[in-house]
Formats: sequence, structure tokens, C-alpha cells
Amino acid sequence: MKTIQRFAIGAVTATMLLGLGGCAGMSKQDRNTAIGAGVGAVGGAILTGGSTAGTIGGAAIGGVIGHETDKK
Repeated sequence: MKTIQRFAIGAVTATMLLGLGGCAGMSKQDRNTAIGAGVGAVGGAILTGGSTAGTIGGAAIGGVIGHETDKK
């Protein structure tokens, strides 16, 4: 794995973990959206070799999927 990929994955993971610390007052749907965006960003970065567009696209798609899960 390239160094840039490792850095991108580490940065996204660290940001996601720090961001989830502020989820205490969020609804379940909001948390699902945030988690989906984080997982999507990591997945997009991995699949596209760390490209910015892939990371952002993955975050957007993951956020939408997370938002729609467990919707009443």
C-alpha cells in the first residue's frame, strides 16, 4: 500500500473517531448519517487509491445510505 493511501486512511479514521465523540446529542438518524459518511470516505479512498474525488464521493454516498437506514 502506498504511503499516501495509508496517510489518507489514517487521517479519515482519526477524523471520524474524533467527530463521533460529539455525537452524544445527535439523533440515531444523525449518527447513522455521520457513521455512513465516515465509512464511505474510507471506502472511497481505498477503492480509488486515495483520490480526493473518490473520498468525497464515498463520503456523500455513505452519508445518504446512513441517513436512509432505519428510517421510519
